[in-house]
Amino acid sequence: MTNQTSKERDFFTDRSVLLDPYSWLDESRAKGRVRKLDDRDILMVTGFAEATEVLLNSDAFSSAIAAAGPTAPLPFEPQGSDITGQIAEHHHQFVGSESFISYDGQRHAASRSLLRGLFMPSRLRANEEYMRALADRMVTEAVSKGQSEIISELATPYVTLVIADLLGLPEEDRASLFKIVTSGPQPGSIDDADAGASLMALAQQLGPLFFGYIEDRRANPRSDALTELATAKYPDGSMPSTQELVILAIFLFAAGQDTSAKLLGNAVRTLAENPAMQATLRENPAKVSAFVEEMLRLEGSTKVTFRLARKDTTIGGIAVAAGTRVVASLAGANRDPARWENPNAFVLDRPKIMEHLAFGRGAHTCIGGPLARAEVRVILEQLLARTSRIALSEAHHGSPGQRELHYEPSYIIRGLESLHVELTAK
Repeated sequence: MTNQTSKERDFFTDRSVLLDPYSWLDESRAKGRVRKLDDRDILMVTGFAEATEVLLNSDAFSSAIAAAGPTAPLPFEPQGSDITGQIAEHHHQFVGSESFISYDGQRHAASRSLLRGLFMPSRLRANEEYMRALADRMVTEAVSKGQSEIISELATPYVTLVIADLLGLPEEDRASLFKIVTSGPQPGSIDDADAGASLMALAQQLGPLFFGYIEDRRANPRSDALTELATAKYPDGSMPSTQELVILAIFLFAAGQDTSAKLLGNAVRTLAENPAMQATLRENPAKVSAFVEEMLRLEGSTKVTFRLARKDTTIGGIAVAAGTRVVASLAGANRDPARWENPNAFVLDRPKIMEHLAFGRGAHTCIGGPLARAEVRVILEQLLARTSRIALSEAHHGSPGQRELHYEPSYIIRGLESLHVELTAK
């Protein structure tokens, strides 16, 4: 009989893992950088080299379960050493199959090509002007009050308005869109480990609005990103369906704001607990970009991503059978001691920091990475410029050494439910 005290905590449901996923990932890596979980038919990859290998090898690994998650059963029984044909035949049965993050090969490349115009440097530069003005207004208001609940009062509304401005969503609709997104289900809930259900539920709520936006831009083109998306063509010159564009736009709007808001919350928490780092960045504002990169490595908002082995293959020399569900741990890879010296410490100006996996790697690298970096950098610059002190509220979070912090109940997203800080004006 298994000793209960030695039984492995479940990554997908255990609340102690939610609070501190990093010690669990260290424990898992010590058992094997590529290993089958004790109580699940899932392969966990926590090594940097091994996770990178998975993300780059789109020939052997399919993204069909990227939206559904690894805990959902496959819609077929894998047969043989190559299940590429089965995946293609049953792709429509995977939860979240309508999302381009679940596409493979040419289909994924074609859908991704529709988004390139939205993230061109010229458009991002124009959007950064809006970011800076918005951040200035929101931070000034928060500092004048002397305190803020960062997640709901600053981070979430800020990033939602930024992506709404980038897309060109109507100002009169932004409040209702914000309400839908913030009240929606959490992806990868530890209470209901169905990663794809939340995405589809959100798509159902936002779908009618975004359908109207796309149809309107096709009939009445404007100089905004939605028009560019609505009129985009595939590389072969064909026009995508309205439904395809609606799903793409919803994913950009919803997924992008959630991960960026959580990253901003994690960054402010780190600053609030490190006065010396605050002083360094106030004296050297140009280092805020380096601070953001180390935050992405150390406390990025996406902990894991998922792949399905489409053929018999290997990861780090370990045999992997076709049909195996794989969890590539971005958080584990980003704290792998074989890749990073002193991996659990925050090191400003860490060598080769841009090699972290916070935005993934390969064909599915997060297309919104440049926007996320700019969003977080701009508002942190404003916060630091307008304060002499940022500190956690002891009334809400307890004293140092006895902190009480609550995280979103998700095995995918690393983000605080709330973060109360005290802000002292400069």
